[in-house]
This record gives sequence, structure tokens and C-alpha cells, in this order.
Amino acid sequence: MVAVSFEGIGKVYDDGTTAVVGLDLAVEEGEFLVLVGPSGCGKSTTLRMLAGLEDVSEGVIRIGGAVVNDLPARARGLGMVFQSYALYPHMSVEDNLTFGLRMKPKAERPDSEELKKMVQETSSMLGIDDILEKRPRDLSGGQRQRVALGRALIRRPKVLLMDEPLSNLDAKLRNQMRLELRRLHDELGTTTIYVTHDQIEAMTLADRIAVMKDGVLQQHCPPLEAYHKPANPFVASFLGTPPMNLIEGNADGGVFSSGSLSISLPDHLSEIGGKGTFGIRPESVKVLKDGGVEANLSGVERLGSETIFHLEVEGIAIKALWHRSGEDAEDGESGDWPEGKMQISFNDPSAVWFAQ
Repeated sequence: MVAVSFEGIGKVYDDGTTAVVGLDLAVEEGEFLVLVGPSGCGKSTTLRMLAGLEDVSEGVIRIGGAVVNDLPARARGLGMVFQSYALYPHMSVEDNLTFGLRMKPKAERPDSEELKKMVQETSSMLGIDDILEKRPRDLSGGQRQRVALGRALIRRPKVLLMDEPLSNLDAKLRNQMRLELRRLHDELGTTTIYVTHDQIEAMTLADRIAVMKDGVLQQHCPPLEAYHKPANPFVASFLGTPPMNLIEGNADGGVFSSGSLSISLPDHLSEIGGKGTFGIRPESVKVLKDGGVEANLSGVERLGSETIFHLEVEGIAIKALWHRSGEDAEDGESGDWPEGKMQISFNDPSAVWFAQ
């Protein structure tokens, strides 16, 4: 296990496009870090610079304390899993797993007995020991992804890099593979850097996440900290499904106002004053029988045990996530609200956020 650090990293392409700006980021030994953000935010470019597949325009990258800016990719001791499985179609699973090891210089190449042992250990760990003689065309998407992962792991890399490896899988298989990836990391302890635009993958896999936008690091912390204490409105809106409700307005005397809408702020925000953005998670917008703020109901998404209400209050779009079970859930699904109106409350002190 080794640590990885990015120190003042920047990447500018020949056409003048800036992909990464002043990135300072430390990955601890044995950590599972997820780089997350929308398409074009610089996360894959960051991974490729670490892997030696892209030149660094400025700054220093260290692996285990050693500067690797000028080292070729093969000398960095990394394993990489791509979105594309990139398996050799004419080779068996076993040959795909061992190809990289067999291509090493003779002095570094494991002997046949050692190679066989490595295949057995890796295939057993990934649950592919019964398909070693098959070729990629005979495998399911999940099996192919396991083989691609095994090809990286069999080399016992210092750092494992993964670039959206689950994007080609269906939803059920993605859920299963997320659990497998986390289990493997806990078992092996390999320092892992994982790139995704999927916030669910980021939240469930990471020890810490690094949220990026337009090539700039926005927040670097444990996933739940970013969820509950976002550094800025972008992080607040990016993490969470549905995203956090953000309302522009003014805070004064413990009350937030936006037009004719007034919301009492919780104690931890009572001293805040001035213009800013009020944020509250949809699951913390309470749906009431009466006694709340009247809202116009513009749409409903029924997801089984959860229902998402699309509301409008004084011209402001609000989402409420209503989660109930049993009889309450049946009542909530009925949609029996007078003239498409509902009562809602924003008074949940544990879930209110304010940014200036």
C-alpha cells in the first residue's frame, strides 16, 4: 500500500483547453478515494495523468513519496480498469488474466507454478474460477468486468485505478458489483482511486470523495460530510437524489425570506444575516395534513415506498421526498389533495443549510 498526492496539478491541452486547475489532493495508504463530478469536470484527466497516459502541464504527482511525472506508465506500479473491458477476444479468461505478467521481462516474469497460484487466488477471490477456459464472447457483462478487474489485481499493483468501470452494466448488476468492489478493497487494502459521475457509487464506495467541477476541486471529505455539510451550492445540488432544494433570498433575525416566502431558521443558523442560498434536502421537507406552507402540486413520481412531490411555493420549485410504510404509504399514494394543493413544512433543523 502506498499514498498518492497531487500537488498543484494543472492540465492544459495544446488547443488551450484547461482540464484541471491547481489540484491539491492527498490519497492515504489503503484509502478508497472516489473522484466524482459531471462530464467534463477533469476527473478522468486527473486519473490519466496519474497513470502516465497524459502529460502533466504543471505541478507534481507522487506515488509512495516518489515523483512520477516523467516515469512511463509501465514503471509506476499501477493497475487500471477502464469503462471498456478491453479483453483480448481470442484468448481464454486465464490467458487474459496472465497476459501482462507473461509479457514482463524474463527476470521479472513469474514462473509457471507461481503464475498458476496467482491465477487461482485471483479467480477464486473474484468468483471466476469456473470460467477460466472460456473466451470473452461467452461471458456475461458482469463476468467480463470481473475478468478486467482480475487482470489489474493479479499484478498486485501499488495503486488500483478505475475509470467508470460499472457504466456498461445494468442497474441490478451495478448494485451487485458495488458490493463486490467494496468487499475486495476491504480484503486487499489496495490504495484505490475510482472515477465516476454516479453519486450513488461515490457515496457507497468511498472512504472519501473528491468533488470536481470545471477542473477545480470543490470538496474533499467523507461522503456523508459532503452530503450534510456541502462546501458550496454546487456540491449541495450535485449530491443527493432528488437534489437539495436551493432557494435564493435573505436571512435576518433568524428568518429566511424569498419574496413572500418566510422560513424560520434553526438555532445553528439564527445568527446568520444577509443574502445567500437556503438549502434543504427533499427528504426533510415535511408533508402535512395542515398547518404548513401551502404549495401547488405540479407532479408526482411514485417509486414504491417513496414518493417524490414536485411542488411550487410562491413561484419557487420545491421537491419533497415522502417515505412511509404500511397504511401511511397507501394514503400517500392516493393523491387525494384539494385542487392539487398540499401543506409542507421546512422546519427540520438537522437538514437546513445556508451559503453566502
